[in-house]
Amino acid sequence: MKVTPESKKSAQNHSTHDIIISGAGPVGLFLACELALAKCSVLILEKAESPHSPLKQMPFGIRGLSATTIEALYRRGLLKELEIHKRLKNPHSNAVQGPRRQVGHFAGIPFHDGDIDTSQWRYRLPNSPPTSLISEMQELEAVLTRGAEALGVVIKRGLAITHFHQTGDEVTVNSGDQYFKGKWLVGCDGSRSVVRKAGGFEFAGTEPEFTGYTTQVDIADPWKLSPGRNVTSTGMYLQSQPGYVVIQDFDGGAFHNSEKPITLEHVQEVLRRISNTDVTISALHLATTWTDRARQATTYRNGRILLAGDAAHIHAPLGGQGLNLGLGDAMNLGWKLAATIREKAPEGLLDSYYTERHPIGAQVLDWSRAQVAIMKPDPYARALNAIIRDLMNTRDGATYVAGRVWGIFTHYNLGGHHPLVGHSAPNFELENGAKIAELMHDGQGILLDFDKNDSLKTLAGEYGNQIRYISGNAKDRVSVSAVLIRPDGIIAWACDNNPDCIELEKAAGRWFVCNQRC
Repeated sequence: MKVTPESKKSAQNHSTHDIIISGAGPVGLFLACELALAKCSVLILEKAESPHSPLKQMPFGIRGLSATTIEALYRRGLLKELEIHKRLKNPHSNAVQGPRRQVGHFAGIPFHDGDIDTSQWRYRLPNSPPTSLISEMQELEAVLTRGAEALGVVIKRGLAITHFHQTGDEVTVNSGDQYFKGKWLVGCDGSRSVVRKAGGFEFAGTEPEFTGYTTQVDIADPWKLSPGRNVTSTGMYLQSQPGYVVIQDFDGGAFHNSEKPITLEHVQEVLRRISNTDVTISALHLATTWTDRARQATTYRNGRILLAGDAAHIHAPLGGQGLNLGLGDAMNLGWKLAATIREKAPEGLLDSYYTERHPIGAQVLDWSRAQVAIMKPDPYARALNAIIRDLMNTRDGATYVAGRVWGIFTHYNLGGHHPLVGHSAPNFELENGAKIAELMHDGQGILLDFDKNDSLKTLAGEYGNQIRYISGNAKDRVSVSAVLIRPDGIIAWACDNNPDCIELEKAAGRWFVCNQRC
């Protein structure tokens, strides 16, 4: 979209930033933190006047954080600031505490921690952070906002992007009668992203099967509803705590798409039909609708415009993977975009954001579609549901599903011969007590050398402050002798015995720029 001469004349000019981010949700805030950590100047424009909303608070704002997100926050020193998980148990779990405590679900089918064989996750060390935690959107955003502002990020609220125009060197962004200039623009502005629509991105995918309702209500006769998650002949309803009811009505998304107001009478009609009861709602306090529409941008970049989070992909919030997927985008994109701005990016580095994250997004969309397929109120879905339930009641089945839900199996195809390459780095603990995740707070790459090899130290030095060389034995080396870790915590190279310096140089040169002739 273009900036008109008239708008330029009346607009208030602002200094140029390295990056403008549209959206101050968790994804935009975390991306801003990553960029500012790398000394980039960042401006966030957020259309909402206030960061506070009932939909971000309990119980609406409860989200599950997966292993990949927890590790990312831990590696930046932010995990310790989240408090709600320390005092709140999973509100969606109705299982009794004990050896078979419910810790997640697939399409409403629970899996339990006592059934998960963590020994199959060979490289996940005992000192790793938890595989899953409960969080609240409001608290997470507050933590990320404090982190971003401490790093110098400018956040302007009440400013919705109305137009933008890119050239070969910069992007001009309009918000009403104000305009801002940046070298790059990143859309983190949600499922109805203005940046995606105005930027000409194709958003391909599948249409919804249902309208979902998340409600806070007063029920005159709550005993008429069964506790927990209930699949019926017409849909599903979940009553996890007093007054908090979730409903899935397989109407093809008709009500959500109609944009009609959500009234007490409508919610009561849907709940009665789905629950097959004459339950009475005496008050409707809050309600929102959602669907299982699954769409993904066919590219995440158009010139100097990039997408991340729900702006790049949307799907049903079953299993809570949307937030984690978006934060993974931010962790992957941040250091690559920063290196590009600092002219420290090898050829193709920024393009690897799309090639790495698009397949991960596609997997999550298919995971969501698969859940919807076995939740439909028809005989075929019920038959598949029974088979999946039997498989999940096996040790291998529970381990596989937990690994997928928690992101343990997240992997980038980076080539290389070692099985660790492309996976999240284990939280190695050195003999002096230092843990690798805690040594990544500054966002540098790390060459970790357990055998104090002088040639590795020399190679790391050729990359200046891009790669930090760390040596010393670890309490558990999981049989490796050295690893190269990217700033996002992903293993770029590893070896079990004597290092092949030629292979290491190739791997380092793929992700970092050598300060000397290498």
